[in-house]
Amino acid sequence: MPKFVIERDMPAVGKLSASDLRGASQKSCEVLDALGPKIQWIQSYVTDDKIYCVYYAADEGLVRRHAEMSGFPANRISQVHSVIEPATAE
Repeated sequence: MPKFVIERDMPAVGKLSASDLRGASQKSCEVLDALGPKIQWIQSYVTDDKIYCVYYAADEGLVRRHAEMSGFPANRISQVHSVIEPATAE
């Protein structure tokens, strides 16, 4: 399945408590369960005002549907074409 990075603009999200983040994760997982096996959340990175999420999904439309159903913004969705890391230089 294609991999996507989702940029979510969420002012002050970096100040949320662990309990708030747990609740958001639970909501996301509930929606993922409802959408079925063609979408999978890999991980998310929380910064001051954004969350960057990494997902596998059959297509971008499924990522958008997850955002709509969960109530989380998906301000930018980008398909990952390659991954590079220090070992790539070898």
